[in-house]
Amino acid sequence: MNFLKTLKYMLFFSALNVSAQQSFYDLTINSIDGELINFNTFKGKKILVVNVASNCGFTSQYKALEDLSQQYKDSLVILGVPCNQFGGQEPKNEVEIIEFCKSNYGVTFLMSEKVHVKGKNQHPLYSWLTNKKKNGSSSSSVKWNFQKYLIDNNGKLINYFYSTTSPTSPKITSIIEQ
Repeated sequence: MNFLKTLKYMLFFSALNVSAQQSFYDLTINSIDGELINFNTFKGKKILVVNVASNCGFTSQYKALEDLSQQYKDSLVILGVPCNQFGGQEPKNEVEIIEFCKSNYGVTFLMSEKVHVKGKNQHPLYSWLTNKKKNGSSSSSVKWNFQKYLIDNNGKLINYFYSTTSPTSPKITSIIEQ
């Protein structure tokens, strides 16, 4: 009898854990221009989400992100997410950020509003990216600017990559090409 009771509890809590998972496609964020970005519109494409900053040692990765965006434009969506939580390296407002990105790196890929990627005001996108209970894959913390999260074409988190991994690294491109 105790075995059946234990099994019922295990199944109940297992069901709770599954129900805690959230679909990536249910998430939204505002673009840098204030328009709503619904991730549901990206079904069938891989998505690379990168927290970005204009005054960081990794800022030159904007060029590699743009190159990646152009090379895989039919199968990949890149989303740059400005954040000022690491060393105050993104003090600009949205208008200044997009002007900086376009004039210095020719950025044409999608950019979001400036958000928090960690802490009590963490944006729901980053809550999903960093919490295994929500994404069903892994938990992580955003360590610095230009950390990358790769989502597959079915909305599942594949992996994340620290700032030191170039966007055009074979670690990333080999997954995009699968």
